[in-house]
Amino acid sequence: MTSADGLARGQVNPSGGSPDTVDIDLGHLTLRALTWGPDDGPVAVCLHGFPDSAWTWRHLGPELAKAGYRVIAPFTRGYAPSDIPADKDFHVAALAHDARGIHAAVGAGDDAVLIGHDWGAMTANALAHRDDNPYAAVVSMAVPPVPAVRRSLAQGAEGARMLGRQLLMSWYIAFNQLPWGPERTLDTLIPLLWRRWRLTRRSRPAQLDIDHALAALPTPAHRSAALGYYRALRTPRVDPRYSDLRNDWLGEPRCRTLYLHGADDGCMQSRFTDRVREVLPPGSGAAVIAGAGHFLHLDEPDEVNARILGFLSETRGGDGVARDGSAS
Repeated sequence: MTSADGLARGQVNPSGGSPDTVDIDLGHLTLRALTWGPDDGPVAVCLHGFPDSAWTWRHLGPELAKAGYRVIAPFTRGYAPSDIPADKDFHVAALAHDARGIHAAVGAGDDAVLIGHDWGAMTANALAHRDDNPYAAVVSMAVPPVPAVRRSLAQGAEGARMLGRQLLMSWYIAFNQLPWGPERTLDTLIPLLWRRWRLTRRSRPAQLDIDHALAALPTPAHRSAALGYYRALRTPRVDPRYSDLRNDWLGEPRCRTLYLHGADDGCMQSRFTDRVREVLPPGSGAAVIAGAGHFLHLDEPDEVNARILGFLSETRGGDGVARDGSAS
């Protein structure tokens, strides 16, 4: 793995700040990633979602770097400048396969951690379920583990009300699964979702993030790839190389997990966090972040960063910000 601007190993932005870039060869595809922090630090892999890009980690990345982490934030499969995979498989199993492959490709140790938001959270939740998960701990945001969602929906009339509301909020999922048409609408859809999902009451404009998201989808093929994440929800097809990971995204986490959710999330109701603690293993935590929407790590970066750093400090066995294991 080499830095895209020619930096040698050991020179990857040790003090945080603006990221460098690296190409990660997974064999079946190459991912471009933003990087922060010392090359010899414990690895923190950060996975973005839709409609987003690796730039979503621009606040957390430097803070993890200051704490000594080697932060690797890839543009996930199909998002430029990473490759569009030849197999055109965008199932969560394929995403988890890539995340597992990143751990091996960058020479991460048994102290590596996996952080994910949105589709990245689904990916992280999938690996957290596996006994052979190579990551010591997981942080997932904005999409709870599926068993927690199922428990919330099983609460009789209240669960039915939550489901009805969520179906209205999730209209874009069904739309993104339609053939051909959605590719032509992303110039409109992506700004719409960012403006609905990101809180801007503190004059934090979403335009920079909209620009980054659209820049990662520069061609019809890239747009079909991003929409393929949603279309894969409706097909049982999984490439044989990912088959062992097919159903892990539906399971309960088995490694230490911190789950965070924005209180005012316009994409997925924060009420789905009510049962999260019930499905997490010992040493885990969950919290709802006040004043934050779907992109909680951008709406309230100071609080989100502090919670993540505190949780990871415990993972490393050091002192740090105390983890609050209660949902609020």
